[in-house]
Amino acid sequence: MSSERLAPGGSELALQDQYAIPAAEPVPAPEIEEEVEDERLTVASQWQLIWWRFRKHKIALVCGVLLVLFYLIAAFAEFVAPYDPNDVRGQYKYVNPVLITFVDPDGNFVPWPGVNLLTSTRDPETLRITYVPDRSTWYPIQFFVEGSAYKLWGMFPSNIHLFGVGPDVPEQTMFLLGTDRLGRDLLSRILFGARMSLSIGLVGVTLSFLLGVTFGGISGYYGGWVDMIVQRLIEFLRSIPRIPMWMALAAAVPPKWPIEYTYFAITIILSIIGWTGLARVVRGRFLSLREEDFVLAARLCGARQPRIIFRHMLPSFSSHIIASATLAVPGTILGETALSFLGLGLREPAISWGVLLQDAQNVQVVALSPWLMLPAVPLIITIMAFNFFGDGLRDAADPYGR
Repeated sequence: MSSERLAPGGSELALQDQYAIPAAEPVPAPEIEEEVEDERLTVASQWQLIWWRFRKHKIALVCGVLLVLFYLIAAFAEFVAPYDPNDVRGQYKYVNPVLITFVDPDGNFVPWPGVNLLTSTRDPETLRITYVPDRSTWYPIQFFVEGSAYKLWGMFPSNIHLFGVGPDVPEQTMFLLGTDRLGRDLLSRILFGARMSLSIGLVGVTLSFLLGVTFGGISGYYGGWVDMIVQRLIEFLRSIPRIPMWMALAAAVPPKWPIEYTYFAITIILSIIGWTGLARVVRGRFLSLREEDFVLAARLCGARQPRIIFRHMLPSFSSHIIASATLAVPGTILGETALSFLGLGLREPAISWGVLLQDAQNVQVVALSPWLMLPAVPLIITIMAFNFFGDGLRDAADPYGR
């Protein structure tokens, strides 16, 4: 018999230690976070998934913010623009852009931007008038100042502008981007032109969206002779060169029409061809979806065909359609700009980026006044922003993306 003795209850404790369940090892934090992330993705809606993917695309996110800013400026152009875009100043024709300075008339640095008044001088050899800043005068740029009267959206009268030099200055010469051949402020005209060019892109794409979804959905859902007719029509429209067709249709618009009539006529012309690409995308998706279980279930429940198309099939890939429509906006904006630049689209007194670029057709004028090409800068930025934003939205809407 062993000399070792067990304490009272020692045998029971030994048996408990022998058959005790080992303690669970702690789960690493990354694995816990991954499980929580998978659970969150499982219960998330389609639009939540799109937003979570889209916000990882930093360039697209920045471009989206930039586009929102552009549209806000276009919506409040009367308030943001420092001058009336149609205000003619005969004594300030072809003024070069005025520089913002931080130096007062005494030569001291001031922590606030300001501008100098302009004085005109004539070159004795070329007899060309040039404008130089008068260093003896300096006026600070102020915010929310009184200026020319306007009606915001044609309804709310006001005379407050976002920035300016104030009504006390005898000669308001804050031409930050210069003036055109009639002495009109180019910055104000660019801001007002954004309203026309940006809005025509949205309106044109909206019409293309409706046509493309309708014809593409009918073609893909019914198939047969309906699909053949729609596809032959699409092939016919896509076989015609786009620019010559736009020019031919725009040339038929009467030049004496009011601005509103010309605006909607150009919008319809740009939408005639723009819907064909979206229609083919919708048709392909409908061909793959019309045999799915949820479509068959809707048919067995007695749902009508328009309800199946617009309430069941179309929402299943609505995010992809929105991404395609976003990428189509730059083409519509460029189409309006091209027609207006050629004199076949919007015409003065309408203000758009294409109308403003008409002054840049003369090479001699551009050589002497290169700032007349500045309306092309916001146009290029807008086109690039839409392309990056559309690419990010398309990647985010991809159901196979991560």
